[in-house]
Amino acid sequence: MTRTASRSTNGPDLNRARRDDDLARAVDTVSDVIVVGGGITGAGIALDAASRGLSVTLVEARDLAYGTSRWSSKLIHGGLRYLAHGDFGVAWESARERHHLMTAIAPHLIRPLPHVLVHPYHQSRSRDAVVRAGLGGADALRRLAGTSRSVLPGARNLRIETVSELIPAIDRQRTRGGVGYWDGQLIDDARLVFAVARTAAAHGARILTRMRATEVSGDEVVVHDTLRGGTHHLRARQVVVAVGIWSGAWDDDLPMRLSRGTHVLLRPEALGRPRVAVTVPVSEGKSRYVFALPQPDGPIIAGLTDVAADDASPDDTHPPQSEVDWVLEHLSSVLHTSLTTRDVVGSYAGYRPLVTALDSGSQDASAATADISRRHLIHRRADGVTIVTGGKLTTYRRMAADAIDSLGIAASACRTATLPLVGANSHTEAADQRLLRRYGSEAVRIEELARELGLQDVIPGTDGIVGAEIAHAIRHEGALTVDDILQRRTRLSVQPELAESARPVITSLARSLDPDIVEFSVDP
Repeated sequence: MTRTASRSTNGPDLNRARRDDDLARAVDTVSDVIVVGGGITGAGIALDAASRGLSVTLVEARDLAYGTSRWSSKLIHGGLRYLAHGDFGVAWESARERHHLMTAIAPHLIRPLPHVLVHPYHQSRSRDAVVRAGLGGADALRRLAGTSRSVLPGARNLRIETVSELIPAIDRQRTRGGVGYWDGQLIDDARLVFAVARTAAAHGARILTRMRATEVSGDEVVVHDTLRGGTHHLRARQVVVAVGIWSGAWDDDLPMRLSRGTHVLLRPEALGRPRVAVTVPVSEGKSRYVFALPQPDGPIIAGLTDVAADDASPDDTHPPQSEVDWVLEHLSSVLHTSLTTRDVVGSYAGYRPLVTALDSGSQDASAATADISRRHLIHRRADGVTIVTGGKLTTYRRMAADAIDSLGIAASACRTATLPLVGANSHTEAADQRLLRRYGSEAVRIEELARELGLQDVIPGTDGIVGAEIAHAIRHEGALTVDDILQRRTRLSVQPELAESARPVITSLARSLDPDIVEFSVDP
């Protein structure tokens, strides 16, 4: 067996044929790096390594963005809450990475989102002052990170008249004004993962989904192919495990806890179709807030709980009703009409891996999960396997760079801070604004597919999804099952009624495009 630095000739496209070819090459060569895990961290590590000229194989047991990476709040934020905890390192890292993402890496997937942090009458004026000071600190970090006001304007105080104009559902008898500020919002967190993985593929990385790692060592990963069947031994100079909330399965001694964050999807009409995101302080915590985030296409995302979930099953993304009620109650505290379950069109729970006890003086192991730092950990097992966990969506690129630097095999410096992802080309002739928001310059390819295959029509029961997006998911984004399309490529599954309404049409269309596609996950 010989080591070769593989270079793809297929560009960024992921599909069934590409997978077969990448697997054959992974079996026949020794990769510089094998990455276990296809979430944002694993995809980021694959891109960092491949863009430095290293040969890379990524294996993922299920699908890209299967876990935590698709259950976020979809915010690329500068770390306001971390300043409240005095965690200036994470706040600065967040502000700097937000700058890279919004200006160079993925400006096509992130939009500037105005927020209003309201001042309820039940909150003391001294806390209002603390909030304003925190926003001032966050704005200072924005400037230090190099983010101009044309990308993210600064914060400013707002009178109640302005607040109620921006948020029609606000109760002026419960609120005395607020502070306006700006942050970044992802159109779709799963789509960021696809873009990172496909950009890695364009640099030669082999991306193998439905490939379950059963054994790992410092120079080998044994995988079971759940799509085709069979077991393969893949060799590497270095093995990196980046499986997030499942990290404990690979090392019982990792200092890690799980936290569950429940999100509730609301009808936009329930808040009077607000023009801004709404942020409301929670009285029982100095840096706890609930929010309501409007989306250009789809429902409002409201959240967020932050509760210990060490005994929970990370695969269970259905939140407890008590946590849904908690979000509705706290958000309703500043509204003139309380939110009820009639306003809810869906919900989901995401789990976060939180790193605890990074130093002997840390109290993280016994702290409430809301108070645990969002730092990341790079841990080296005795047999040489590197495990990367913790961190947060906004800082995935920094985590990836630190991981590859720690291996000591990189031939060149990290270049991902200025490396645009697939779709980031700002020069495009696409006409459909919705496609532009979701795919960037690749919207042109989807419009070409629509004309070529006659798939311009919107799929009934969806929020504007056209048939050509299903073709794009299968031909270019690595969708291997109908479940991949519903759950992660279109995100229809977060609104069950829409998903079930559209499932028959999407299943029929997917099978006409790929006769080998199956409807549900083929995981064992």
